[in-house]
Formats: sequence, structure tokens, C-alpha cells
Amino acid sequence: MKKAFKRLVILVVILTLIFAGIFAYNKVLKSVYPIKYSEYVEQYATEFDLDPAVIYAVIKCESSFDPNAESGLGAKGLMQLMPDAFSWAKTKYDGYTGETDLTDPQTNIKYGCLVLKLHYDEFGDYKTAVIAYHAGRGSVNAWLKNPAYSSDGKTLDHIPYADTESYANRVMNTVQTYKNIYDFEKEVDDNV
Repeated sequence: MKKAFKRLVILVVILTLIFAGIFAYNKVLKSVYPIKYSEYVEQYATEFDLDPAVIYAVIKCESSFDPNAESGLGAKGLMQLMPDAFSWAKTKYDGYTGETDLTDPQTNIKYGCLVLKLHYDEFGDYKTAVIAYHAGRGSVNAWLKNPAYSSDGKTLDHIPYADTESYANRVMNTVQTYKNIYDFEKEVDDNV
């Protein structure tokens, strides 16, 4: 009887440690992959019909949620928009109200999401949209026309810029991590 009780106590202790470890691991993951600016992410995910996990992944990879981030090339804010991409996006947005501050979280997320949506609509999947977000839609269109990079003219078989390929893979892996940690209602397309 004592042996059975001792085994039961050991089993309970082991299970408690396992569950505590899982809880701690999930807490650490959520601190590394946070959900910040959710009001704006959810608003523009809904407005532009985007998967919020993709938006969070782009923000995580671009700025690590620093609204004042600025790249050496001049990209600014949470989603690291270039001023020319911001100007282009403003011409495409029906509700433009004169926003000019790329470091304002709401403005940056709104126009970053719009750029993602325009790329998604043009190229048909999130990975190619993310590639265009990084390298520019002109580059992606040129690559799709080149048989060295696209065998069918619709999907990229090879990305000629190593940094863009690394970026796209990092974002798409981060999307999957966000989906594993959090419960997003919208499903991302099959290309994730």
C-alpha cells in the first residue's frame, strides 16, 4: 500500500511539473511573440480582410513592435513602411484623412495592412505578398516573368535576393508560431 501511494505521489509531482513547465513555456513564448496594438491590428485585419497572424508576424519581424523603429534605408514604424510605399498606399485608400506620421502606430498599421492587402490581391497568396512587401511589387512582377525564377509565371520557384528569401521565410515561420500560440479565427491560406 505504501509503495502504491508513493508511486501516486511521484506521478502527481511529475504531472504537476510537466503542466507547470508547459505553462511557463507558453508564457515565455507569448512574451517573445506578443500581441501588441491589437485594437489596430484587429481593426485593419477586418477592414482589409487579412489574417491577423500575418500582420503580427510582419510587425514582429520588421520592428519587434517598436513604433519608432527606423531602418538604414528609411523605412519607419511598426511595419517599416518606406515613405514612397506610404505615399502610394495613401492614393489607394478611399478613406485617406491626411495622415503623415509613419511612426504613429495606427497610421503605420493601417497603411502597412493596405500594402499587404494590395500585394495579396495582386499575387494571390501571403508568401508572395510578403515577398513583394520586402522587395517591391515591381521586383516580384519581373521575377514572375523570368523563367529562371518562375516556371509558371504565377509562383516564385526561386527568389534571387537572399535577404528577401530569408525575410519571407522568417515572416511565414513567425505566422505559424503566432497561430500555434494564439487562437486566431481567420485561417491563413494554404501557402503558410
